[in-house]
Amino acid sequence: MGIEVNFEGKIALITGASSGLGTRFAKVLARAGAQVVLAARRIDRLKELRAEIEAGGGAAHMVQLDVSDYASIKSAIAHAETEAGPIDILINNAGVGSMQRLLDVTPEQYAYTMDINQRGAFFVAQEAARRMVARAKGDPKLQHRIVNIASVAGMRALPDLGIYCMSKAALIHMTKSMAIEWGKYGINVNAICPGYIETEMNKNYFDGEAGKKLIHTLPRNRLGLAEDLDGILLLLAAEESRFLNGAIVSADDGLSVQ
Repeated sequence: MGIEVNFEGKIALITGASSGLGTRFAKVLARAGAQVVLAARRIDRLKELRAEIEAGGGAAHMVQLDVSDYASIKSAIAHAETEAGPIDILINNAGVGSMQRLLDVTPEQYAYTMDINQRGAFFVAQEAARRMVARAKGDPKLQHRIVNIASVAGMRALPDLGIYCMSKAALIHMTKSMAIEWGKYGINVNAICPGYIETEMNKNYFDGEAGKKLIHTLPRNRLGLAEDLDGILLLLAAEESRFLNGAIVSADDGLSVQ
């Protein structure tokens, strides 16, 4: 007996949708039938993505969202639900990363990374979950999904990425805490921990000498592609994943067990 994942009638909000993995996640969910709400700071990039999704027969809305701004989070999620309807699925993807030695980290760099990768992710999930919980109290049969995009860097320390690693480790523990508190309301909270994935943002680095050296340290001397995460994303966002809650899913080609 085959299983077909169908997201018809579902509303999915994707943060950080203007580039990289967020763009891919939005396209995949739209192709699977979900109405997607594209959220990011760069509204011009969202317009291009919305046009592409609609040209392919999908349905897309967009909201401007700065996850480092609490007022922006509340406004964006309210706008999303006004435009598209109640959010069934949150893909908590917005994030930043930079390389520096711990001795060189400034207070501004530390705050910026933590504000977006951890604090921002927390308050986006909290605002979405408040609305999900309220609906679940009226209809206990409702199912909701939150998928936090963490990183292999949250599972093991990586050189010159200490602050990034710390922020993603916090995101992993946050996922588990949310799963415990919100599971009784039909909200399943899980995390994907990608390894090194090639995107438009890091391609120049991996084409350079330092990037090529790093690739040769990976288990199979290769980078992942954004589409390598499609199956995991669809699984964790689907109602069929009802018994997965608090799962931390590695998608790193074996790097975390190396």
